[in-house]
Amino acid sequence: MIKKILVSQPKPTSEKSPYYDIAEKFNVELVFRPFIKVEGISSRDFRAQKVNILDYTAVVFTSRHAIDHYFTLAKELRINIPEDMKYFCVTETIALYIQKYVQYRKRKVFFGSTGKVDDLIPTMVKHKTEKYLVPMSDVHNDTLTNLLDSKKLNHKECVMYKTVSNDFTQEEIDSFDYDMLIFFSPSGIESLTKNFPNFNQGKIAIGTFGPSTAKAVHDAGLRLDLEAPSEKYPSMTSALQHFLAIQED
Repeated sequence: MIKKILVSQPKPTSEKSPYYDIAEKFNVELVFRPFIKVEGISSRDFRAQKVNILDYTAVVFTSRHAIDHYFTLAKELRINIPEDMKYFCVTETIALYIQKYVQYRKRKVFFGSTGKVDDLIPTMVKHKTEKYLVPMSDVHNDTLTNLLDSKKLNHKECVMYKTVSNDFTQEEIDSFDYDMLIFFSPSGIESLTKNFPNFNQGKIAIGTFGPSTAKAVHDAGLRLDLEAPSEKYPSMTSALQHFLAIQED
């Protein structure tokens, strides 16, 4: 019987989160505890990549982490970002986050409507004379690079932040009594095996979001009980709700 679930994400900021509906409907306790955290790289490590921020006329942001670490590094390196720098973001939410650092002007901030990088490419092609800088995590694939190459855009990828294990305290390890664990990235699985080298899954159910996370579970020799997204259940919350309903039957 599943009564206590660990969700490896930060606690939702909105009280209207579907997770709270699930907790109430199925009488389960949900604990939000990220297994990983994002840290900026040092200015020294950034310099080692031999990238000069001011050589580029536009920046491509795929996350708010990228924005934070781009502007933090610029400050550490005492670089003044030019007023006419252009910003291309995968979503409007990410675009609006830029206001935390610079005055938001529509003529220099562009964003896609679907949240997919492919949707942003046509706008970037319209500005094909720009030199694009793409801040990335140390954990990334070549999808974006290949897309920009295919459109013959002038671009450079660089690592500005890294994903590290968000280590558990001894107290957390001693009181680890969950019936289900939910993961959203392969790094989360790595963190699990690092923090609990003798982890014995037993009856603990494991749920994942995304094919790469599911693969990481199999590669770690663990049993995967819930895999999202699917055609019928596109979100983790809808998949989890279905899973818990089956458990009750």
